[in-house]
Amino acid sequence: MFDIIIKNSTILDGSGKEGFAADIGISNDRIVKIGKIEESGRQVIDAKGLIVSPGFVDCHSHSDYYLIINPLAESKVRQGVTTEIGGNCGYSAAPLSGEALEERKNAYKKAYNLEHDWKDVKGYFNRLERQGTSLNFALLIGHNTVRASVIGGDSREPNKKEMSQMKEMVQQAMKEGAIGLSTGLAYGPACFAKKEELIQLCKEVRKYGGIFTVHMRSEGKGLLEAIEESILIAKEAEIPLQISHLKTYGEENWGKLDSAFELIEKAKADGLDVTCDRYPYTAANTGLHNVFPNWVLDGGIKKEMERLKNKDVREKIKTGLQKIKGDKDIWDKIMISEVITEKNKIYEGKRVSEAAGIAKKEPIEFVFDILVEDEIAVDAIFFKMSEENLKRILKKPYVIFGSDSGARADYGALGRGRSHPRTFGTFPRVLGRYVREEKILALPTAIKKMTSDACRKFNIKERGLIKEGYFADIVIFNPDTIIDTATYEDPHNYPAGIEYVIVNGRVTVEKGKHLGTKAGGIIKAET
Repeated sequence: MFDIIIKNSTILDGSGKEGFAADIGISNDRIVKIGKIEESGRQVIDAKGLIVSPGFVDCHSHSDYYLIINPLAESKVRQGVTTEIGGNCGYSAAPLSGEALEERKNAYKKAYNLEHDWKDVKGYFNRLERQGTSLNFALLIGHNTVRASVIGGDSREPNKKEMSQMKEMVQQAMKEGAIGLSTGLAYGPACFAKKEELIQLCKEVRKYGGIFTVHMRSEGKGLLEAIEESILIAKEAEIPLQISHLKTYGEENWGKLDSAFELIEKAKADGLDVTCDRYPYTAANTGLHNVFPNWVLDGGIKKEMERLKNKDVREKIKTGLQKIKGDKDIWDKIMISEVITEKNKIYEGKRVSEAAGIAKKEPIEFVFDILVEDEIAVDAIFFKMSEENLKRILKKPYVIFGSDSGARADYGALGRGRSHPRTFGTFPRVLGRYVREEKILALPTAIKKMTSDACRKFNIKERGLIKEGYFADIVIFNPDTIIDTATYEDPHNYPAGIEYVIVNGRVTVEKGKHLGTKAGGIIKAET
């Protein structure tokens, strides 16, 4: 007897091949039979008229802390995600030490009343396993996190001792099961790192078969130089490269896409394992303070706060922004998405220009003040990308899908603010809008990108395909109705068309509803 039988299936197995009809038999956490099944099952799911595919892999996640806060991973599982890669953009829940650890503890205690009782990858995994989670989770080592732990937020190169400490942290994290290194070169303190620092750390990761993922130093004016830098680091370290959320940011940079493709494709032709990921939206989501030049970030949050309180420094920042941004409508294109203080919640969901009008301040002064009042913890959505470029990026065979978001919910602490709609809608949006409606991709191709392509890149074994012997991570969806329903104005909405989600052989979502199942696990590198 099988634990679960899926009958009348049209299977898209994740290989990119066309769909085929078969039943699926599941026992414990594995797919054990694909074909005509006459035996009985403890649970039988009739999938007539539905598509059965491998569970989706969110290769660019920020759920490290959110899975501790709410292990049900509602916004991810309910859009079909069964595996996440966390620790992206240089920011990971571990490893941490020193002042960086204390700052992180205090920040999450204040924002979420979270008890941060770990410092290394082993401790983090132990905490996650004790609580349980509804999906599978793999962790990248955050370069920004490591650098902050050893050097702090300073804009200097590490000395020999500090470089050795950073290497040791990376080595230990890889031994404890991390799958690679991520960096966020647009963010402090990694924005102060030279490429030689990253090459050295990547060489340590390579010893354990890991990957290097990069939020590049620039995705706008310096896009092409940033791609060249990322490729150079990966070539020197002889390590697979994943370029995070490939984009052309700012209308003045939209015309650079062909040149970006050329650089990536030349590197591939030269033998580098380089791929990219992208979310299916034309707005970015990050900290509001990232509108400032890097020197404002020097020394970390405390120093940044001091600068933003200083009138002379404010004038210097204003002058710099006018020179750098060159966009008189910049404040109309930035929406406040989440704040910490109660008094500033009235600004959530409003463009900076509108919020500044309510506050009776100039937009830049409003930005200074809200960042000081909320101790820099203000998130914003930036509407600066091209729909046409997005479509061209999604079509590239070396581009897979990542939401660039953490698992949220429509209730509790993770239901606060106005998170980016990608948090709830990334994968159904691809399948509904860009596959069914606009026919940018064929359905088997899109499923392959969401599943086996991601597993291959991140070296995740026995997942990503509907195949006998593989883990039973499965999504059952209606190809005629699947679509995202989350919007920028009302983001906490689950998608339509996701009927069932099975994680490690256990039904987690049934007829669109989360059952509270926590069958997920930690995916560790095979060292």
